[in-house]
Amino acid sequence: MKALIQRVKHATVTVNGEIKGKISKGILVFLGIGNNDTEKEIGYLVDKITNLRIFEKEEKRMDLSLKDINGDLLVISQFTLYGNTENGRRPDFINAAKPEIARNLYEKFLNECKNQGIKTESGVFGAMMDVELINDGPVTFMIESN
Repeated sequence: MKALIQRVKHATVTVNGEIKGKISKGILVFLGIGNNDTEKEIGYLVDKITNLRIFEKEEKRMDLSLKDINGDLLVISQFTLYGNTENGRRPDFINAAKPEIARNLYEKFLNECKNQGIKTESGVFGAMMDVELINDGPVTFMIESN
């Protein structure tokens, strides 16, 4: 699994003009699920994302985690994180998990975040989504499970 995370002041995801998820200060997660991913990667990523110290306690010093600040999560499914652009001009997605497998793991990821006591919002799996955010910093990291 791959998670592109961004520290945000706020973020919103809209599908067909309807807001499906909205958070205040926290982390926006673009979650990609690959062919070889299983449930065991979920725990690692959720722990890393929710405990990563990327919020400032003192000016210009990242000392606090999402849990420390009681922040929010907005999780968006993002199969394009597994896009391969090495050959030609059109990306291929052969390394992305099939939708039925990815949807199951995505939902389990969301549930694990909620089980950690984190306010967790999400987009709509497989839908075309409009994502609006104010990146705080900007602070952006790529986290991979393996």
